Amino acid sequence: MRAEGFWRLVTWFLGFSLVVPHCPEAVTEEEMILNSLSLCYHNKLILAPMVRVGTLPMRLLALDYGADIVYCETSGTFSSCETETLHPLNSNSPVPLLPDTDGVLLCCPRRSAVAPSQLTATSTSQVQAILLPRPPKELGLQELIDLKMIQCKRVVNEVLSTVDFVAPDDRVVFRTCEREQNRVVFQMGTSDAERALAVARLVENDVAGIDVNMGCPKQYSTKGGMGAALLSDPDKIEKILSTLVKGTRIPVTCKIRILPSLEDTLSLVKRIERTGIAAIAVHGRKREERPQHPVSCEVIKAISDTLSIPVIANGGSHDHIQQYSDIEDFRQATAASSVMVARAAMWNPSIFLKEGLRPLEEVMQKYIRYAVQYDNHYTNTKYCLCQMLREQLESPQGRLLHAAQSSREICEAFGLGAFYEETTQELDAQQARLSAKTSEETGEPAEDTSGVIKMAIKFDRRAYPAQITPKMCLLEWCRREKLAQPVYETVQRPLDRLFSSIVTVAEQKYQSTLWDKSKKLAEQAAAIVCLRSQGLPEGRLGEESPSLHKRKREAPDQDPGGPRAQELAQPGDLCKKPFVALGSGEESPLEGW
Repeated sequence: MRAEGFWRLVTWFLGFSLVVPHCPEAVTEEEMILNSLSLCYHNKLILAPMVRVGTLPMRLLALDYGADIVYCETSGTFSSCETETLHPLNSNSPVPLLPDTDGVLLCCPRRSAVAPSQLTATSTSQVQAILLPRPPKELGLQELIDLKMIQCKRVVNEVLSTVDFVAPDDRVVFRTCEREQNRVVFQMGTSDAERALAVARLVENDVAGIDVNMGCPKQYSTKGGMGAALLSDPDKIEKILSTLVKGTRIPVTCKIRILPSLEDTLSLVKRIERTGIAAIAVHGRKREERPQHPVSCEVIKAISDTLSIPVIANGGSHDHIQQYSDIEDFRQATAASSVMVARAAMWNPSIFLKEGLRPLEEVMQKYIRYAVQYDNHYTNTKYCLCQMLREQLESPQGRLLHAAQSSREICEAFGLGAFYEETTQELDAQQARLSAKTSEETGEPAEDTSGVIKMAIKFDRRAYPAQITPKMCLLEWCRREKLAQPVYETVQRPLDRLFSSIVTVAEQKYQSTLWDKSKKLAEQAAAIVCLRSQGLPEGRLGEESPSLHKRKREAPDQDPGGPRAQELAQPGDLCKKPFVALGSGEESPLEGW
């Protein structure tokens, strides 16, 4: 114990933590060294993991305002990204539900992954992917956590200067950047030690710590044996945590809720401490309790008095934390080493600022800027802003936010329209430069593109209504002007199997300089170039569009014009086809989507 006390004294002077397990026999000396230089969990202000809230923009904002450590949301995906609505489950109301302090989420930005040739990808340490069926729609949120992360690839996104963990369906499950690398903790939901270790090894070079979610009481988590369900299985808890501590080079923590009895709670946390974790976060409510129930400061205090590792107090936003000074009061009431703030930080992230809360308008604008810079999906941005506005949702500002159907419209609602245009142009230009650099490196033969009008454009399906596409708008315009149907010439690059398309309209050619992952996406991008160069509407949400024939949604692997005519090009092949015209009253599958 003398050696242990010495090293704990060292941590106080150096400002970082040396992970010294309470039970030396639980972890070998070699394993202890691997986890040595790490986060310090003493006297820290921490942004809690929150459903739909703790994505990169919010984490960076919390750091700006004084948070020492930021936890990401439990790795998962938010189903509203598919439907592009923010309506709560079983409700027609557009007002979002308040999240619990634990949970799952994720965003699905349009720059989720640029061309593979522009990126550095790392496999999941040869871990075999585990595929699960889509969970029932009635759950509202899809709990994907470790099972989803295991399938991801690590991708360096040179456009956004981020590291993205991208699922097979091209959704970004977790996005981080260099600025937060030494202060972000990756929280995962898991019920299996080996899967947890596989995920930890995948992300350990890009985060400062690993946390296991043992506190989420929601059914979508507990039904899979994760979250608060683990509290009733101490053996599984011990196996998961011990495996992570022994198998990773960064500190491991967990976040729990208290048990019905103090005796059982203390028995559990002692067992958890013996696994060698660096700290434990305690939400001072039972599994069945919600924010309206009082937080049990006395139970957190009893845990703090019992353990030698740092205890992080959580759950005080509703009753205790209204301003910065309240954070210290809550810490003293619980005798905890640090405080983790959830809802109070969601409502106004400047709660971490010693000088006091900043005006909400300033905070929201700063959040929006991060959201645009890091290509956060607008539904997630909108949700977080709604949580900040709270009772002001019926104000003129709130009504503008509620009506917004894109990141551009959100920016315009807050007077940041010019910022949005400037930032997106810079990102598109950066992507174009990387594409051009890739083309040079591949040694592709130079093509005669004289007379081709080019723009750096990507087609984002989420920015358009369900039954409208740019190709449809272009075809309709050609009909009205009595022009020949647009003709698309699409090629596939052999090296990375990406596509580029040129559309010819009235003997003028149009092309996006950005290569796409499918023939359909490339053609849509070419159509956008043509429409924008002519100053024509392209059918985006909120944009006035010409009357179009409605088309039925087609299967993902189908395309109009005959099953064989629309097959993807083989490497090096040139595909030419006219856009399929619709006769009056004729129905056809939706082009491209």
